[in-house]
Amino acid sequence: MANAPAAAQALDLLALLGRHVAPMPASAIARDLGLPRSTVYHLLGVLRERDFVVHLPEERRYGLGTAAYELGSAYARQEPLRWIARTVLARLVHDTTHSGHFAVLDGRDTLYLLEERAPGRPSLVTDVGVRLPATLTASGLAMLAALPQQQVRAMWPSRRDLVRRHDSGPASLTELRAALVETRRNGWAVEDGSVTPAFASVAAAVVDHTGRPQAAVALTFPSADVDEPARRALAQQIVTAADAIAGRMHGRIAS
Repeated sequence: MANAPAAAQALDLLALLGRHVAPMPASAIARDLGLPRSTVYHLLGVLRERDFVVHLPEERRYGLGTAAYELGSAYARQEPLRWIARTVLARLVHDTTHSGHFAVLDGRDTLYLLEERAPGRPSLVTDVGVRLPATLTASGLAMLAALPQQQVRAMWPSRRDLVRRHDSGPASLTELRAALVETRRNGWAVEDGSVTPAFASVAAAVVDHTGRPQAAVALTFPSADVDEPARRALAQQIVTAADAIAGRMHGRIAS
């Protein structure tokens, strides 16, 4: 029981960092939590050792580390999230007649949790349990665009870390940044031929109350069958579906 106060303070610190888009200086953390700076530095040191917090020395700020990200991803992989998304995804596929997917980020990969194949549509590589490089998939780009830029840079520090498929997808960090900028501007992501030649996907992120991505909803279709205006119309339906899943997810958490 003697460690309970420290545990509560550490959880409060992680929650505070999670509510902020940008990393925070230790002084601001101490102020917002009402703790002495010495206590905050001790907590940050422990959390850094376990990769729950990362230190940005040039900026003298602290942000969430990979362990915190992995913990959030672990929640997203739980079965309740599949149940929350299943009905919304089925309705989206029925209304659009295109095959749909529900996926989460797992490290640098897009991990597919649900596939809803539309009647008469071909099977796709993005089956349940399949992992693909996040930078190649519309779902991955949608989720990456919702992450802090510092976190994306940490995940892909060099162009050598980028993976291409069918000679398609971002070939440089500059191209990746441009794709994420466009995704943020549009509110949805698109890939065309990066996963499967002659097929395209449009996706939107499912975000929590802080704006961090929890999952993504996507539709996949033959590239030649859906022109640009139709893709934009599909994107709006996908965004609506992602928002509906987010609302259900938050309701589940609140209950």
